[in-house]
Amino acid sequence: MIKYKLSCKNCEISFDSWFASSKEYEKLKKKNLLNCHVCNSWQIEKSLMAPKFINKPISKSFDNQNLKLKKISNKIKEYQNFIKNNFEFVGKNFAYEARSIHYNSKKNNKGIYGEATKEEIKELKEEGVKTEIIPWIEESN
Repeated sequence: MIKYKLSCKNCEISFDSWFASSKEYEKLKKKNLLNCHVCNSWQIEKSLMAPKFINKPISKSFDNQNLKLKKISNKIKEYQNFIKNNFEFVGKNFAYEARSIHYNSKKNNKGIYGEATKEEIKELKEEGVKTEIIPWIEESN
């Protein structure tokens, strides 16, 4: 794994991102799959980054990270259970169903959740359809 500091040429924000390798970064950049999480611009460049040295004992730091990861994972699972119990799963038809509800051709008492591509989410937001992206942990993980 490699961590790069990325910067958006459009809104000039910088952020960190992890990649499997430097080749993976280049491949994603070439395919235009890297975008800014603030302005959605595709003009992302990597910048120089200094290595970070940790003086803490590895085991203590590792335990703290595991504890934080477990807390985050548990919170995400708690949200998932709430969503499953209170919203209707529409699978890969999310974009269609969201538009149907938004444009009032289909009344729905319950909110919906499902799967959509980044492009579909972008189009929905441009149309004024309120959507949110929520991290999802499969039960097998």
